[in-house]
Amino acid sequence: MNSQRLSIQNKKGHKLQAFLELPANQKPNNYAVFAHCFTCSSSLSAVKNISRALTTHGFGVVRFDFTGLGRSEGEFAESHFSANVQDLISVNSYLEENYKAPSLLVGHSLGGAAVLVAASQLENIKAVATVGAPASVSHVKHLFSHGIEEVKQKGKVEVNIGGRPFKIDEDFVNDFDKTDLQKTVENLRKPLLIMHAPFDRIVGIENAQKLYHYARHPKSFISLDGADHLLMNEEDSNYVGDIIGSWVKRYFPNKEIEELDTNGEQVVGHLNIVENNFTTSIQTKKHSLIADEPKSVGGDDFGPSPYELLNAGLIACTVMTLKMYAERKQWDLKEVFVYTSHSKKHSDDFNLQTDKPTYLDFIEKKIKLVGDLDDTQRERLKEIASRCPVHKTLTNEVIFETSLIED
Repeated sequence: MNSQRLSIQNKKGHKLQAFLELPANQKPNNYAVFAHCFTCSSSLSAVKNISRALTTHGFGVVRFDFTGLGRSEGEFAESHFSANVQDLISVNSYLEENYKAPSLLVGHSLGGAAVLVAASQLENIKAVATVGAPASVSHVKHLFSHGIEEVKQKGKVEVNIGGRPFKIDEDFVNDFDKTDLQKTVENLRKPLLIMHAPFDRIVGIENAQKLYHYARHPKSFISLDGADHLLMNEEDSNYVGDIIGSWVKRYFPNKEIEELDTNGEQVVGHLNIVENNFTTSIQTKKHSLIADEPKSVGGDDFGPSPYELLNAGLIACTVMTLKMYAERKQWDLKEVFVYTSHSKKHSDDFNLQTDKPTYLDFIEKKIKLVGDLDDTQRERLKEIASRCPVHKTLTNEVIFETSLIED
């Protein structure tokens, strides 16, 4: 996963702070836009967790701050509901011009209402997901109802919402009554996923019931049992992201994964030096993965390092070998954990008699065996762990042959 900071200008000229979350291979199959809750920001842990969970399903996700919130420019009084919808449309346009038009909108709380309205105006949006969304836009007015009468008298006042001061004016208040969300949802005619906590104390579950009733099929409802409105529990927000990612695949065309041709060999690796630092695509005949280097050495850390992959191959071979041996012996081996680390150590550390002292490759392997095993069995399994094929390859002399292939 990679996060890139963006600056997106809305129709009023304000710059909206945004972040683009990308999948590990930096090549999204589709793009999504996330709209945060009323008076929140894109830095809310739930927003980040849901966005990043979606990247594991191949999405590039833009999470951004509405006008006057977070680090976006403008005043909060300008962040009325219609302005939120316009901000969404501005972000949609930015993605369309600079990357690819988004196909999914996700909204949390009032952001859920905003994505429903924005989706009704954007043909490129193919599906919508809401989390804890109200069934009417005016639902949020109770949060600043204590200042509405004062606004009518003074024109602009400071109100306290959720323990924070915000300035609002009459246009801000009146705008929440302009949108008929029921009619919007009835006419949406796009796949809709409604997610809501049964005991949400901020936006009651009856709102989800109404939205579901308004919507036309295909529509789905997922209960977020035990979650709070802001999804402060990390497990809840990760669950939401995973569910949305799985649900929406039904409505998007299957995109063929671009595979590398192994040309008859066992494995192929490819690094596009122009586009990437060290991020390398690796392909076998049936499987693919990403390798990279950590950021400390100039990589992007999108995948395991070469030596981590070497360790992984040794670990996989070790546990599989132990499984087969224990099964053949009918021993009670239930689980195996293997921990390895690669480093360089001086030959003197091993008391080796060499003509020229030097640094040697050192792999430390630690094994945890789970099961009803006696000491003799454990010692035998320890010996077998050093006899797996990959272990033998690493300890034997290996002959390499390197050749160039013409373009």
